[in-house]
Amino acid sequence: MGLLDSLIGAATEAAMGAQRGTGGAPAGAAGGLNPQLLITLVSTLLNNAGGLKGLLARLQSAGLGEAAQSWVGTGVNQPVNPDQLGEALGPDLMGMIAAQLGGNRDQASTTLADLLPGLVDQLTPQGQVPADNGLGALGALLGGQDNPAPGDLMGMLGGLMQPRR
Repeated sequence: MGLLDSLIGAATEAAMGAQRGTGGAPAGAAGGLNPQLLITLVSTLLNNAGGLKGLLARLQSAGLGEAAQSWVGTGVNQPVNPDQLGEALGPDLMGMIAAQLGGNRDQASTTLADLLPGLVDQLTPQGQVPADNGLGALGALLGGQDNPAPGDLMGMLGGLMQPRR
């Protein structure tokens, strides 16, 4: 399963939870988040958290280091509590993500709790954070450039919109 499939699957689960009243992001037209929204969400998260290293540092300092390390490692990904994740990322970043999702911070943290383990796992296939802060792996996973320019996250994420082969 590709990264887009993983993200859409997790987002759909979160959206279905929102419809059942159990949390999650608001549903889109197809019952989940559309790919463009996912591009925006991942871009906002990584750009405002300081890339993959910054994101992991935030999680570590907030007491979520064990779960985050399981996502980086090669074993089973541990789940993360949405409330703790929202606290770790802070109200400003969670507010931006909630606004993009069209919901509230609780819904945004639930969606991120569903998405992040798979995303970080995919960005760290060798069990460690790559020297390029995950940008090269993100570009490769999303079908973007082989050698992206540092900080060209939107260019790499644009590969999500390319037709599948």
